[in-house]
Amino acid sequence: MQGIKVAYLLGSLNRGGTETLLLDVFNNSQNQQLNAVGIYRKSGVLEKNFIESGVPMIKLSPRKNILIYIWHLRKLFKNNSIDIVHAQQPIDALYAYFATIGTKIPLLLTLHGYDFNQGKHLALLLKFILPRTNKNLYVSENQCSYYSQKYNLERNKQIVVYNGISFNKMDSFEKHSIRKELGLDESTILIGSVGNFNEVRDQFTLCHLARLLSEQNIDFHLIFAGKRVDNISERYDNCVDYCKEHNLLSHVHFLGSRQDVPNILSQLNAFIYASDHDTFGIAVVEAMAVGVPVFVNDWEVMTEITEDGKLATLYITKDENDLVEKFKLFLQNKEEYKQKALKAASYVRQKYSIEKHIDQLKELCQCLKYVDRSKSKTL
Repeated sequence: MQGIKVAYLLGSLNRGGTETLLLDVFNNSQNQQLNAVGIYRKSGVLEKNFIESGVPMIKLSPRKNILIYIWHLRKLFKNNSIDIVHAQQPIDALYAYFATIGTKIPLLLTLHGYDFNQGKHLALLLKFILPRTNKNLYVSENQCSYYSQKYNLERNKQIVVYNGISFNKMDSFEKHSIRKELGLDESTILIGSVGNFNEVRDQFTLCHLARLLSEQNIDFHLIFAGKRVDNISERYDNCVDYCKEHNLLSHVHFLGSRQDVPNILSQLNAFIYASDHDTFGIAVVEAMAVGVPVFVNDWEVMTEITEDGKLATLYITKDENDLVEKFKLFLQNKEEYKQKALKAASYVRQKYSIEKHIDQLKELCQCLKYVDRSKSKTL
């Protein structure tokens, strides 16, 4: 694989699920013999981390004349002897499509999200670019089926590669007591959820759970680790206001963005999660991997990654009453749930490791190195 050089195209290097995944890929590239180059359009808070990964990083920002940018991108591919281009956003795949015309360089595109509520421009972009790549990669079977059907894509060109988690990085976090930080007794049931308050997640259902637990005099504390997102701040504000209205703020903690999520996960008695339309659910996988009992709604992707509830407890989406009943069963059988979670953790660490993720990418690149771009759909 060292002979195949892959150019990874990114937008900004700010903190997000895609950027975290790629940073983990880059940090493990040397051990996994992945020959990579990173090309990005904008700086961000993770820029220093990417540079320190050891993978060559090249910043190339678009010009007012986009044709000049595409010409520079093409020149960059040639000067760096790029064998395969792997875009992480549809717009970068579009630029790379035109930059590689006539070069026979295969083009990959990973879709990290859905196109829900994204407007006509993205729909037109996806309709154009998806049939013109050599392979489109998806992070779950459910996501793959969605795009294949909506855009009438050739099924043999659509590949599922699950996200990978760097479990070694998770295990290396310095431990400190979250209970001590919050002033909590060791006997208190500590539950938590991870994720920014964005359109993907449904923390409001978990606030309903907190109310039901409080009404039943259950000694618990609920942690939300995730930031308030400015352009949809009402999702955070509604949760805080609900907790104020029902006198829950002494039991519900809004911690904001945290850099020590693995440390928090390892100290929870249970992890709870509610999704509106996740494509994968990295936080859920991380929680399962530390051996914590996990409760997650039965959104199709969550059913998939938990293997129909074998690896976690599924509850009916948007149904806090179903969630509280299943949570009460856990409270009655905590040791049984803990042993089941520990058993699932070993399996999860094999299935969703960053090493397995990179191996799948390498295998795909080996197959594509000598693909003729003329076989892809053209203008």
